[in-house]
Amino acid sequence: MYTALILIALVLAAWAAAAAAFAAFRKLSFHQAFLYLPIRLYYRIDDRALGGKPADPPVIYAVLHQSRLDPALMLSLLPNDTLHILDEASARSFWLEPWREMARTIAFNAAHVFVSRRLVRHLRGRGRLAVYLPDGIEPETRAFRIYRAIARIAAAAEARIVAISVQGSRHTGFSLGFVDGVPRKAMAKLTVRALEPLTINELVSRSTREQPTMAGSLYDRVAEADA
Repeated sequence: MYTALILIALVLAAWAAAAAAFAAFRKLSFHQAFLYLPIRLYYRIDDRALGGKPADPPVIYAVLHQSRLDPALMLSLLPNDTLHILDEASARSFWLEPWREMARTIAFNAAHVFVSRRLVRHLRGRGRLAVYLPDGIEPETRAFRIYRAIARIAAAAEARIVAISVQGSRHTGFSLGFVDGVPRKAMAKLTVRALEPLTINELVSRSTREQPTMAGSLYDRVAEADA
């Protein structure tokens, strides 16, 4: 029994030392690095896209939400002063609780004007937001309203948008896709892709649509991150 306890202590000590080194290297908190490293090793995550200097606020990280793992990864990798706007399931999930403790999180309902105004004020105070946009939806559907809401918030706060996709996460056991439609892999390799920050007006101006809208341009930008 003592041997087992010693081995556990040695593993934890090595884990903590590796987390401390990674936290210093990537300018993360120890808590972020400690929870993130096992996931990074298991899924062989290429996270270099978020390894540089964070975008200057006000900024919105628009994350394509393909799996239940995505919020945990973003809570681990994004600056810890980021306010994460989670869907109801992620905001209540018990297993995400250790990650939710690392940053401020709220559940977002796109129909609540009060919440939208609060987010605009947060951004205007040089804040950062991470929003998780549903995968597999099309414009002109009811679910598309969250794109409209986030586009309006970005415009009102004059915030830049960083589109992010965790490529490969829809193939993990945490995928939000249908089991029959998306093949699962026990050890899917993940790659974090993040595009350069642009304002909503810049996204509209570079759109190839005949009649570009703010929401449509945001949608296209997030799709581009997953291409």
